[in-house]
Amino acid sequence: MSQKTGAGRPARAREIGVGGFAAGARARRYVGEVLRSGRLSYGPFHRRFEEAFAAEHDCRHAAFCNSGTSALHVAVQALKEKHGWADGDEVLVPSVTFIATSNVALHNRLTPVFVDVDPRTYTIDPAQLAAKLTKRTRAVFPVHLLGLPADMDPVLDLARRKGLSVVEDSAETMFARYKGRKVGSLGDIGCFSTYVAHYIVTGVGGLTTTNDPDLHVRVRSLMNHGRDSIYLSIDDDAEATGARLHEIAARRFRFVSVGHSFRATELEAALGLAQLEEKDRIVRARLAMARRLSAGLKEFEDRLQLPYCPPDREHTFMLYGLVLRGEDKTALVNFLEDRGVETRDMMPLLNQPVYRRLFGDLEPRYPVARRLNRSGFYIGCHQYMTPKDADYVVAQFRAFFRRR
Repeated sequence: MSQKTGAGRPARAREIGVGGFAAGARARRYVGEVLRSGRLSYGPFHRRFEEAFAAEHDCRHAAFCNSGTSALHVAVQALKEKHGWADGDEVLVPSVTFIATSNVALHNRLTPVFVDVDPRTYTIDPAQLAAKLTKRTRAVFPVHLLGLPADMDPVLDLARRKGLSVVEDSAETMFARYKGRKVGSLGDIGCFSTYVAHYIVTGVGGLTTTNDPDLHVRVRSLMNHGRDSIYLSIDDDAEATGARLHEIAARRFRFVSVGHSFRATELEAALGLAQLEEKDRIVRARLAMARRLSAGLKEFEDRLQLPYCPPDREHTFMLYGLVLRGEDKTALVNFLEDRGVETRDMMPLLNQPVYRRLFGDLEPRYPVARRLNRSGFYIGCHQYMTPKDADYVVAQFRAFFRRR
């Protein structure tokens, strides 16, 4: 299937990435409607997308912004303002997650306190939370990783008993249930991403979900420079007359918080809505791809830890995580990359150069995270892959393990 290069390695016969995007007929139609409308600012596609996304995740409110990181940032800022947290207060963060989870704590002048993760699910280990609590702990940031919900009941129980807020970082998990409840509806606020390679791809984009109307208003204000919530959209004065119109006019340029320009456009909202309306097909395709990969890789389970889903939750497989048993992953991922199978490290955090400078060498205190940093990675598992792609991926694993 491949040719030899001058370096003696096979040329990259095919490119199987960790995600993809293709604009279907519905997406093209919706984007066309936006372009014909002449309106790019917050409008009807935003409202439809937010309402449908909130309903899909069993929430009353959703707000669409320009990235999942922005969604996390304003969610944390809104909670800090609402509850009067002080600079330097602490939040509990899993030791394996994308760096944005803990960066937003730093950007909000809070202190991330890391918690090791479960060795099978790679999500925050609830049994280790209590030991990390101090008088300054204000929140827990459980992360639903790779498409799998975290173990939420112990987190929520601790939060209730200790008066902590819960921010669900669900950037990598949409539509999944934990004990029958949808991600994004379990804590105070949920945060999602629609960046490239996610379930719904809008180029840039993210969402918050909540059942707390006060938090929702605060989040929408912070996305809009901290503007007075009386006027967050150009439609907010559309039906106002008399004294009400005059009040809105007087407060249009009134700002109540130090906010941000985190807004998205109607184009991204149109793309998001089109894909949300096709989410059942997207999830079915991801699950089918995961089953095919697992069936093919099962023969290597003595050397390769495959994805695990506890019986009390669903896995919607944004990504397909793997961990070599007792081995460094470098040789394997290089072998795959040389043959056109894209890999990514499994969300290494504590060993990042910037965090080593800020916090020192934390890895020895987090043995599961250290093992995943050394041996964990993920590959694609998405609706743009074909059965032949999956079989090709499995064949490359087989070629690697059988040569050793």
